[in-house]
Amino acid sequence: MNTSRDHPNSGAAQRQRLLHRLRKGPATTIELRRDLDILMPAARVHELRHKHGEPIELVWTEAYTDAGRKHRVGLYLLHSGNGAGS
Repeated sequence: MNTSRDHPNSGAAQRQRLLHRLRKGPATTIELRRDLDILMPAARVHELRHKHGEPIELVWTEAYTDAGRKHRVGLYLLHSGNGAGS
């Protein structure tokens, strides 16, 4: 098992993918898990907010999974111009 920080599924790599995606627009927990292979998006968002100063907002919404089930999920929005990485 590769535990290097450069590994594609390291926390650093996941944060980078997440931030890149949010710069394009809002994304739900379901989308981040499915499209970016980030199993715990809330943990990566927390790190980006508190360790990296990124202004990411959480809005609760409902969305359907690929299995067709409706869930209450987070919708994450990156506010531009205020974050450390902007």
